[in-house]
Amino acid sequence: MNPPLPSDSAKTPHVAILCGGLGTRLRAAVADRPKALASVAGRPFLVWLLDLLDLHGFSRVVLCTGFQAEKIEAEFGASHKGLQLRYSAEPTLLGTGGALRHALPQLESENILVVNGDSYCSADLGLFCRDHVDSRAAASMLISQVADSRRYGLVKLNSAGLITAFQEKAASTGPGWINAGIYLANRALLRGIPPGQACSLEREIFPAWIKLGLRGVKSDCPFVDIGTPDSYAGANRMFHSLIPQTQLQPLTIGDTP
Repeated sequence: MNPPLPSDSAKTPHVAILCGGLGTRLRAAVADRPKALASVAGRPFLVWLLDLLDLHGFSRVVLCTGFQAEKIEAEFGASHKGLQLRYSAEPTLLGTGGALRHALPQLESENILVVNGDSYCSADLGLFCRDHVDSRAAASMLISQVADSRRYGLVKLNSAGLITAFQEKAASTGPGWINAGIYLANRALLRGIPPGQACSLEREIFPAWIKLGLRGVKSDCPFVDIGTPDSYAGANRMFHSLIPQTQLQPLTIGDTP
């Protein structure tokens, strides 16, 4: 196992978790809480993400909240294990790009790790960060191979590992490499996102970054998301199969679905 990131906050990337979405596709299965607090194998999904970040030596996390933001802050408070938690609540719906830009004043490191709050990839995030720094790239995206890419769209790479295109969901079928919901970007690059404006990382920002040399870093680690009732059920099956029942912690809010 690779050593954790250094504890020096100037070298350790701060982390932004994007967990402000409305979760409309998941409402049929999870109607009483934000998507990041959906019960997965007996724990809020966000706990699995925070545990992964703690395992790999990160120290400061900013939760970019929106829908039912107060429930997330009430659940986690100021810390989780070795992580210091801060909150950046959207004043209005800003999309993933706008929410990240709104949180930027609280993200003080040179490189910033961005994690989608509704997906999970068990990759070595410390190694991902070291690889990004060594490459001197402006931005890197973790990509994962799935058997059926129809729900996600495909990420196209050239022989140098640079992303050349994002293929739309409706146009992709079968196996392929997809965006795994984990990114690392230089803070100076994130300052270029227009402040106070709604925008999407996936639809607007990432395609614009291709010309800057956006890297795709392949991971063969398990990937799962909770965006739909079917994928949510799959996430529950995956975590139940990997984690002994004695290690599961019960939810502290609401009723377990």
